[in-house]
Amino acid sequence: MIQVRHVSAATHAVLRQRAAERGLSMQEYLVRLLDEFAAKSTVEEVLRRAGGRSGGRVGLVRAAEELRADRDAR
Repeated sequence: MIQVRHVSAATHAVLRQRAAERGLSMQEYLVRLLDEFAAKSTVEEVLRRAGGRSGGRVGLVRAAEELRADRDAR
């Protein structure tokens, strides 16, 4: 269970509107947003996984660029 306090009225209104546009309750909408957010790897997670692989090394800048390109392609 997650409870979020001190959400501004403007933010709440935007989220409520977006949920309604999709025919979802606020809870359903936020659960979907959180699921999508959690499914995306952070740069640190990608680098940690890449560091555990054998073979060459990729610099931080290139790894970040490739991660961004991958995310943009979704």
